[in-house]
Amino acid sequence: MRDNVILWWVLTGFFGVMGVTYTVWNIVAHPDRPIVTAIEWVGTVAFFFSCFMAAMIAFYLDRTHRAQGGSLPEDILTSDIDDGDPELGEFSPWSWWPIVLAGSAAVGAIALAVGEFLFPVALAIFVIAIVGWVYEYYRGHFAR
Repeated sequence: MRDNVILWWVLTGFFGVMGVTYTVWNIVAHPDRPIVTAIEWVGTVAFFFSCFMAAMIAFYLDRTHRAQGGSLPEDILTSDIDDGDPELGEFSPWSWWPIVLAGSAAVGAIALAVGEFLFPVALAIFVIAIVGWVYEYYRGHFAR
């Protein structure tokens, strides 16, 4: 976990330095314009927003690492696989519902790009996918 924290802080510094470099480069490349119009705002905002988001992730991981009171078994080189927590949750590797849910998101994105008439179709597919995913253990071969 400590390596992840360091990696995210390095990414924070990288995006910060690149944001400053990008902004200064645009100002130097367009000396005839005022500073407000010389800056290319989309890239500048994207770099600084990426810096902010990486800092938030690094801060969260650092706080989580400190709160757990030590290293995870996955971080210790001498630990075995059995040293970790065996219960990771219940997953459905055979489930097709996440693909249907992603399809509804794709239809929704197409609805934003093409026309609003597809949005109810995307919403209907979304509702069907959520209901199917939630209730997949109540019917069929894997019912309990």
